[in-house]
Amino acid sequence: MTDNKSAIKIADPMIPETVKVKKIFWETEDVFTMELVHEGDERKEFRFKPGQFNMLYAFGVGESAISISSDSSKKTSLLHTIHKVGYVTNELSKLKRGDILGLRGPFGTSWPLEDAKGKDICIIVGGIGLAPLRPAIYHILKHRKHYGKITLYYGARTPRDILYTVELETWKKKYDIQLEVTVDRADSSWRGHIGVVTALMNYVKLLPEKTRAMVCGPEIMMKYAVDELIKHGMDEKEIFVSLERNMKCALGFCGHCQYGPSFVCKDGPVFSFSKVTDIFEIKEL
Repeated sequence: MTDNKSAIKIADPMIPETVKVKKIFWETEDVFTMELVHEGDERKEFRFKPGQFNMLYAFGVGESAISISSDSSKKTSLLHTIHKVGYVTNELSKLKRGDILGLRGPFGTSWPLEDAKGKDICIIVGGIGLAPLRPAIYHILKHRKHYGKITLYYGARTPRDILYTVELETWKKKYDIQLEVTVDRADSSWRGHIGVVTALMNYVKLLPEKTRAMVCGPEIMMKYAVDELIKHGMDEKEIFVSLERNMKCALGFCGHCQYGPSFVCKDGPVFSFSKVTDIFEIKEL
């Protein structure tokens, strides 16, 4: 699992660099994607690994930890898909093309994609949890021949809350991937699955001895998804989850995201489930 623990060195991780908004577009009523480029030189490259996150700084307001949602092979810009739920993210949503913000990162561990070569891949996501796994999906599809069967189960609250609708359709039609989408509440136009995302697992037969699972979404959803994977015979060590708990500094200094001897910001956010089994029993850590 070499790529999961590797990191990209930052000159001074406490000092944000300035980046410029190239584009902002709304995915849903309360979720938007922001495309960022380096201020002064839009050709300068960003480097990150799928699963890592940045700290985005709205000047005079504060920082927020946001997963990177872009293709890691496209280096001259970064995408962050952001849920407008708090003070900082609300301010970020007000930015326009050409506005400047601060960025620190990338931080954290990544999805174990190199170690997963030759394996079947089972991806289970809920809500905005698709964003942190989007770079991993890009990587897997670009290197499709290195992986076995690919399944993607995605659950959203309503059809209006589904992210990346054009991409989902492209992935399903263009690539050899089984993609199933479900919603909690449907409208009259919806013709797909209705119900919790774990119910979609009835549509495929997993080969647990050769499968690597990657899960991201609300913690209660991840807990039940992991339970379902274990029922299908998977080992906890082959199930990876992405946590995002109260990360403030991204370096393990402030202690806000400490879990026992570990810090979600620097030892995660991507963990083997076998390492964080107990964390799902602790609310509002």
